[in-house]
Amino acid sequence: MSFAKSKLKLARDAIGKKDYATAQDAATQVLDYEPENYHAHVFLGLALLKLDHLNQSEQIYRKAIDLAPGQILAWQGLSQLYEQAGNWDKLLDTLENLAQLHQKIDDPTKLAEVVKKIIDVSRNLDDRLKLVKALSYLLTDSPFYPTLSKLPPPDPTNPTATTTAYVQQAIYNELLTLEEMVELVEKQESAYTEKEVERRRTRLGAGGPEQIRKEVGREVWAQSHLLKLYDQILNHPNTSDELRRTTESKLLHYKTNYLHSIPLSEDLREIKLKLMEEVDEQIRGVILLKIPNEFAWTLYMEEQDCETMSDYDFALIRQMIYLLPNSPLAKVLAGYLRYISEPVYEEEEGDDGKETEERTAQIDEDPFDSIMSVFSESQDKTLICRVVSEVYLIEEDYENASKVAKSGLTLLGRVEQHSGKKLPRTRVGFQAIIATALVHLFPPKHHQRALPILRQALSFSPNNIRCLFAHAYILQTAEDWLPAADVFDKIASLLSDDLDGGLKATEEQAWSHWRATHEEADIQSLRGVLATLSGLEGREHDTARCLWRIGKCLWDQGGEKREEAYTFFINSLKRDSSFAPAFTSLGFYYTEVTSPPDPVRASKCFQKAFELDYRENAAARKLAEGFAEDREWDLVEVVARRTIEGEGGIDAGIKDSGSSVIKFIPMNAWAWKAIGIIEMASPCRLSRQNYLPAIQAFQIALRAEPEDPLTWSRLGEVYSKAGRHAAAIKALHRALELDPENWLCTFLTGELKSEMGLFQDAIVIFNRLLEHRPDELSVLVALAQAYLSLGRTESREGYHVRAETSFLNAIDVALSIIQRHSGFGGLAWKVISDGTLQMCSRPVFQEKARADEISGTLKSLLSTERAQTLDLPSITEFESSESLAFLGISIHACSLRLDLNAPSSVARGSAWYDLAISLQFWCHRVATPKPEVEKRIVEAIKNALREDPSNDLYWIAYGNAHFSGHAKIAQHAYIKALELDSKNVITWTNLGFLCYHHGDTELANEALHRAQVTDPDCSLAWLGQALVAAANGHDFDAQTLLTHATSLTSSLPDIDAEYAIRVFYESRTPKRRTETQVDLIPCFFALDRYCSRRPNDASGLHLFALICEKIGHIDLAVSLVSRAIGILEAAYEESENETVERQFTIANTTLGRLLLSTGEYDRSLESFQTVLGLLSGGEDTPIVKETRILRVQAHLGLALGHFMLQNYQSSLNASQEALNIAGDDLTIKGQIMVLFTQTLWALGTEEMREAAKSQLLEYIAVDPENLIAINTLAGMGILTGDENLIDAALSEVINLPLDQRQELDINREVDYLLVQHHLSQGKIDKAVSVAQKEVLSEPGKPEPRIQLATLMIQKGERRSALALLAGTSSSGTKEDLVSTSTALVLHSVALCSTEASAQDKATSLREIQRAIMLRPFNMKSWRALGYIRSCAAVA
Repeated sequence: MSFAKSKLKLARDAIGKKDYATAQDAATQVLDYEPENYHAHVFLGLALLKLDHLNQSEQIYRKAIDLAPGQILAWQGLSQLYEQAGNWDKLLDTLENLAQLHQKIDDPTKLAEVVKKIIDVSRNLDDRLKLVKALSYLLTDSPFYPTLSKLPPPDPTNPTATTTAYVQQAIYNELLTLEEMVELVEKQESAYTEKEVERRRTRLGAGGPEQIRKEVGREVWAQSHLLKLYDQILNHPNTSDELRRTTESKLLHYKTNYLHSIPLSEDLREIKLKLMEEVDEQIRGVILLKIPNEFAWTLYMEEQDCETMSDYDFALIRQMIYLLPNSPLAKVLAGYLRYISEPVYEEEEGDDGKETEERTAQIDEDPFDSIMSVFSESQDKTLICRVVSEVYLIEEDYENASKVAKSGLTLLGRVEQHSGKKLPRTRVGFQAIIATALVHLFPPKHHQRALPILRQALSFSPNNIRCLFAHAYILQTAEDWLPAADVFDKIASLLSDDLDGGLKATEEQAWSHWRATHEEADIQSLRGVLATLSGLEGREHDTARCLWRIGKCLWDQGGEKREEAYTFFINSLKRDSSFAPAFTSLGFYYTEVTSPPDPVRASKCFQKAFELDYRENAAARKLAEGFAEDREWDLVEVVARRTIEGEGGIDAGIKDSGSSVIKFIPMNAWAWKAIGIIEMASPCRLSRQNYLPAIQAFQIALRAEPEDPLTWSRLGEVYSKAGRHAAAIKALHRALELDPENWLCTFLTGELKSEMGLFQDAIVIFNRLLEHRPDELSVLVALAQAYLSLGRTESREGYHVRAETSFLNAIDVALSIIQRHSGFGGLAWKVISDGTLQMCSRPVFQEKARADEISGTLKSLLSTERAQTLDLPSITEFESSESLAFLGISIHACSLRLDLNAPSSVARGSAWYDLAISLQFWCHRVATPKPEVEKRIVEAIKNALREDPSNDLYWIAYGNAHFSGHAKIAQHAYIKALELDSKNVITWTNLGFLCYHHGDTELANEALHRAQVTDPDCSLAWLGQALVAAANGHDFDAQTLLTHATSLTSSLPDIDAEYAIRVFYESRTPKRRTETQVDLIPCFFALDRYCSRRPNDASGLHLFALICEKIGHIDLAVSLVSRAIGILEAAYEESENETVERQFTIANTTLGRLLLSTGEYDRSLESFQTVLGLLSGGEDTPIVKETRILRVQAHLGLALGHFMLQNYQSSLNASQEALNIAGDDLTIKGQIMVLFTQTLWALGTEEMREAAKSQLLEYIAVDPENLIAINTLAGMGILTGDENLIDAALSEVINLPLDQRQELDINREVDYLLVQHHLSQGKIDKAVSVAQKEVLSEPGKPEPRIQLATLMIQKGERRSALALLAGTSSSGTKEDLVSTSTALVLHSVALCSTEASAQDKATSLREIQRAIMLRPFNMKSWRALGYIRSCAAVA
């Protein structure tokens, strides 16, 4: 024991001297001797703390606390440790434990110090909840309060005398603490609410912002401590009046918000009712005590259930205005009181009224303006909306009254939902306003909408005067006179002593009853009302109306009563000169009663009535009819539009209602018809082309008169002009149903079919019309145009025979127009010029007799007509062929049109343009076009532009005329055309070709891209893009673009030719054996289509024959090249052109080669002899190399022909002659030698084969880099199994340096031969070795890796194959796709086996499916798929 004490003393002294290491040693020695010594733990913990061994210090302190939880020293040391480490959460827990210990020992000073420390730490943490918890220790309900209350009162003169001054002040006055806690809790709840609302808004299926805010608020307010804190502040004796009012307001807001957040559900009903009672009790207290709490007063006024504004407590309203003069609701109520001439303030007893007079004197603003000013800024209160809608209704602003009342109903629903109270009377008040506004807003447009509202309101309040009036007016407008009279009678009985509503109801009852029964008693009743009104001031309008109604009653009686009625009409106007119905009645009096009628005075009366009230429909129609008779169409439009405005217009007076407005039936269908006709085509001006307003007008007119065939017909016409063809056809069919004899509807339907491209249907319709109206010019012209358009469509789609028939039909119809309507020759000759121009593109006519007959008729007509002298070629110059004859007719028909269409600049411009196009056709058809004709083409286009410079087609033609020679002029013309029509795809395409032709590929690409965007089906634009891509070196992209262009329905022959040429040249490019050869089948179909369109194109036929030769259609190739030879022979006889002769020679070479393939060796020899005869000029010919090649080909053909005829000597002689011609040209000579040795080899004898070997060896010695010869010799060695020959053939190539060998053997034929040789001998390892060397030489290319992987699969080494194929999948070019497909096939096969896992089998199946998708025509892929599925079937 003495040892422990001495060491503890040593540790305490060392700590006092700050020798913490010594203290640590001493305390440790004590613990070694006495492990549960509390003070030793405390000293050791403190020493470790000072030595910054915080973790060890914490452990020691915790052990000390476990030994003696009631001792303070360890807790104090632990608090120091946590404070030093900044571990504030643990520090607060430790301080709370310390506070509990000080409370147990009843030490208020120490407890106060610890509590102060807790508050300071919490305040520094900026954590509101922890600070609120710390501050709560100072309240009376705190567990520490009994001990803290023993502190002496604070000394305000010396606040720093003690360390507990802050706690002392809080204990003896907790109000400040309560205020701080309220502020903290309010901020915390507000921040949490905003954060939680933002978080929940991002959830799927979250409600609206208001709903989310209510849900979050309900969760917060249900657990909030604010209610308790508010009560503590209110009950505190030191609370000031200002603080009490503020706290009461906060408490009311708190409870109200909580009440509004609780839904009307059964489980929360009790809570909501309890809160409702508490809120109502607090509000009643505010009202009773007249406390100026705006929120409480607003809630009270909002929840008042009053059917009319007079039901509100005006005294209470004045009290609110007095207490809260700046409140928006108080301002609106004050304005309303002044608006209805009620006092705003009440004078109190003992008050001399000066204050009230001063307040009233300060109010100079108009009450309506003051109400609207507040409403513009505050529209979220039910009572404000109620007041504003009432004011609007009094002002007869029915549209705004309806809108504001609807908003008020929406707000009322929210008030009922929030408060849990039902306010049915207030709802009826709003419904009455809405219904009244709808009834009087352009009646009867909104009566159907008002009726259900009225039924609902009257079911709750059957005696509501406003609703009864509205219902009666609806019945009155619907001419249900007796029910209307009954309702007015009920109103009169309810308002028997009322000189306003009651008297009006009596008048309306009498008027309605008269309209139903014509009883004399009703007139007497009206006279009684008139007598009453006459004695009242300010009722002039009502008196005028009553006088007019008495006059109308007398007018209805007819006879002499109408003269008496005239007196009442005059008296009505004397009482009120702006009463429009009286003027209308006077107008009818002057037209129907006076003798003779006075139309001038009647028109003035109608005009005056219409000026006063646009709703005077009878006067408006009379005015419109009079203006129409005088052809004053502008005035007709004015009257019609104002009449439509009078009935509400298109939107029926509700401008922002959208589609929610029920479609109304117009009262004045005639006005809508007039507007429709005016918008479509005004009779006195050019067409307006406002088709959408016209469509709308006709549709509205048809609501009132759905059986009017003329309106349906006009609707169909305007639909067609607007481009809505389907709707137009439906409208016209409806018109025909109503009036089957209306041929114009049938004609319009036919024209619509033509516009839609349904030319066959249109032709059937026009022919049916001609059966009944054979001489109708419009039908004949439309029929001719339909035939012409049909022919163009058929020609574009490749149906040339059908197109020929259609063009001939169009010309026939045009001839009938000339015979029957001589004055309209311009129209007929337009069709004839277009039809004959289309006919000239046909090389041979299928209906030759008919074509000749029509041609003869047209020539005779042209010979009799006097055409304008234009220095054109004579028509006899075009008689060299049938198609040229039609071209001549087209040219002279255009010339004739210039005379026939002299008055019309547009028609003359069209004639000049057509003439230029026809002359261009002629220049293209003749071999040597005349320069003067080309000048005439340009002049014709210029004349067309002078006549009609706004036609973009003329500018396009002008640009085409200068395409090659004057690029700037052509560019200007195209740009001008684009200014006129920026969406013309032809203009953009031509501009692109112009730029391409003159070398600007970038601008060409932009123009052609714009053309593609404008019309993706324009094949010329795709062709241009392909040419630009080829010019930029993007051959693969060019080929892709051309392929797409040939697939379009509008593909042109030139596109097919360009595509075929590129495919043919691509097929001649040498390729590796692993690469896929060019697919020539699409090229075959493209050339077939080309030759059907241009059957006399020898180049196309020849190319078609070459393609057929490559795909094995030899007989078809022979036929095609024979046709080409015939065409070239005829062309050469006519022109003796050297180019034609050379083409003829090449075609005969092709024919000879094809005949060799078919076995017709004699004919083949004849063809080759013909070629040699044509090339007899030898080296003197200008094209030396081409001539040499052709002669070599001819001699080789002769050699093969003689060989097949077993004329071996002749064959060898021909071969030798070919070698002689080749001379020193090793390229040609090598090919000859290979062919010659292959011929010797084919003889089959051992002697000939040895001769072939020796010949090749000798040649290789001369030309050691001729790989074809080397490969041929190696192949011979492989076939004979001669290893020495193989080595001799390939050794030179194999021993070359790598770069030189790759340059020489581009297609890697040597490696292929070696691999195949080793495989044939069963030496797969040697084959693998060769393949590995190829991979090492070209590691970046996929083909060697694919070949090696194939060999590895054959050896069974699947893993090696998978490693080789890992990087071979690529994409981008066509070659990459081939490699990717092949690699996928091999990879899938290598991956799959019967022993493979299910995952590997599934992966293998996906890969082979992808390979098939890339190249569905590859048979190897399909076989691999079969193998993989068979493996997958084996479990």
